[in-house]
Amino acid sequence: MTSLFDEPRRLPGTLITLDGPGGVGKSTAAKLVAETLTAAGVPVHATVQPSRAPLGELARHGTDTFRGMALACLCAADRHHQLDAEIKPALRDGQIVICDRYVASSLVLQGLDGLSAETVWQLNHGVYRPDLSVILNGDPAVIDHRLRTRGGHSRFERAEDNSDMESGLYVHAVVDLQAKGWLVETLDCTTDDAATIAARIVSLIHRVIEEKIAVCR
Repeated sequence: MTSLFDEPRRLPGTLITLDGPGGVGKSTAAKLVAETLTAAGVPVHATVQPSRAPLGELARHGTDTFRGMALACLCAADRHHQLDAEIKPALRDGQIVICDRYVASSLVLQGLDGLSAETVWQLNHGVYRPDLSVILNGDPAVIDHRLRTRGGHSRFERAEDNSDMESGLYVHAVVDLQAKGWLVETLDCTTDDAATIAARIVSLIHRVIEEKIAVCR
């Protein structure tokens, strides 16, 4: 378990991460959340993992080439680099960072490749703890239908049993994150549309910000 001495210094901004199975609507929700906050005059920095940097693109488009520990190391290295080069600077500026995928995705996807959660945490040692980690999930059959409609973006998403496997592993990931002291909220995306899910996330973000302000007073 991460100790207090390993916890990176908290920064003025707010890091919100969104994770969930492929096809759950995570990227659409992240986009709508960023647009809603921006329209309200809130400083927002939207990003994604793997990042759009060369290392991130290698991980994103290399799931057929890299597997197991090799892919896990690529994803972790990209995350550490992105934190230093992009996410932490935005947090220092007081922005709300909306990150599409974070450690929970690594716990699940690297878990599908046979790596233990302990190994994933070791590779991600010292990452910045989000102010809020949102996990989107739902009925695997519904998620699978959405995924097949848009098409899989990686070998994980192209697997026939992907939605069942991912949905189940995200349940375990939530327990793991909470055991590490992360603030986690789960939202069921089985029936609600993207706008409704985004509105719920925005409400959760406002609550987190209000609590941060109250602590600083």
